[in-house]
Amino acid sequence: MPERRIAIAGCGPCGLAAALLLHRAGFAVEMFERFETPQPVGSGLMIQPTGLAVLAQLGMSERLIAQGQRIDRLYGVAGGQTVLDVRYANLPRKGQFGVGVHRASLFDVLYEAVQAEGVPISTGRGVTASRSTPEGRVLRFADGDESAPFDLVVDALGARSSLAPPVGRDLAYGALWASLDWGRETGLDPHTLSQRYRRASVMAGVLPTGKGRGETARAAFFWSLRADQWADWKARGLEPWKAEVAALWPECVAYLDQIHSPEQLTFARYAHRTLPKPSERGLIHLGDAWHSASPQLGQGANMALLDAWALAQGLKASADMDQAISAAAASRRLHVRLYQALTWIFTPVYQSDSRVLPVLRDRLVGPLSKLWPATALQAAMVSGLIGDPLPGLDLPAYAGPDRPT
Repeated sequence: MPERRIAIAGCGPCGLAAALLLHRAGFAVEMFERFETPQPVGSGLMIQPTGLAVLAQLGMSERLIAQGQRIDRLYGVAGGQTVLDVRYANLPRKGQFGVGVHRASLFDVLYEAVQAEGVPISTGRGVTASRSTPEGRVLRFADGDESAPFDLVVDALGARSSLAPPVGRDLAYGALWASLDWGRETGLDPHTLSQRYRRASVMAGVLPTGKGRGETARAAFFWSLRADQWADWKARGLEPWKAEVAALWPECVAYLDQIHSPEQLTFARYAHRTLPKPSERGLIHLGDAWHSASPQLGQGANMALLDAWALAQGLKASADMDQAISAAAASRRLHVRLYQALTWIFTPVYQSDSRVLPVLRDRLVGPLSKLWPATALQAAMVSGLIGDPLPGLDLPAYAGPDRPT
């Protein structure tokens, strides 16, 4: 069978994981990246047991865990009352956990492997469109050039992909993010993602992200903010905002003391979108290019890793390219739809202008969530394991040092 050529647009974690999996499966892979030097974008994220399962098959789970921080619990407080308390220990399969990492750590372990295995990356090549030809699918670049035809183009360009039709909508709330030194004096648990809320319009969080390759433990600090208030936030200056944060969460003063300039904070916007058709002739959309949502359930990178795994499995199982990508999309469709629905439901509870939803959260849902089976259901939701996605992908659960169960 002739060697099949695959182009991957986008050099983020989704594209890098897909490149490695497809290269190792024997395909001729070439990556295209708009930056002159590939680089991570963003701050902290959570790698869940689903993502760890893919990384273990790539031989990278232990490297990532060593750079990050094990997370055993998600804990949230509103008005002095516990309204969120999710523990991985409540999962049926024992020994599961999340990993808080800086996005750079995930990027580094994947990017170094791609380089070590000789997967070519064409940089400074912003992809603007693609078209199907009798010889294959062709990429068009920002400078007007076009690529040679490929048997398959993998769209890993993210939520605002130029290869996908515009669907969905931008969410009203985004978040300010900062990467800071972990503050032991705060008294926060280094194995807990901690959050504080005021109604649904204000949310602050601290995610331990480990040392990366440095010597100092780090944390990602985030603060929810409406997108239309960002300009006003910058105009007000840091001090009024710091006073607001300190009033909500006094333990965070140690983090606020590290912020001296607005440039230390990055504003991230989120969109909720799901392509109704994630594949067509010679093209498949993966990760946020197919399905994007708010980070409330922390599934973005994990869903992308599962998508990449599903694609590799589909292509290894069928010599017919279009049949293979259709099968790959079908194997992920139920899990994607489930989590898109869950994030759609839960995002307004924590990021919205509603005054009713946070009252229900704090006075009804919070107390009930402490009881079984809600404890197990919450853990399954946060871990990405609702819908039991791994068996259908022939993906062994993470079971320790880079080996399947």
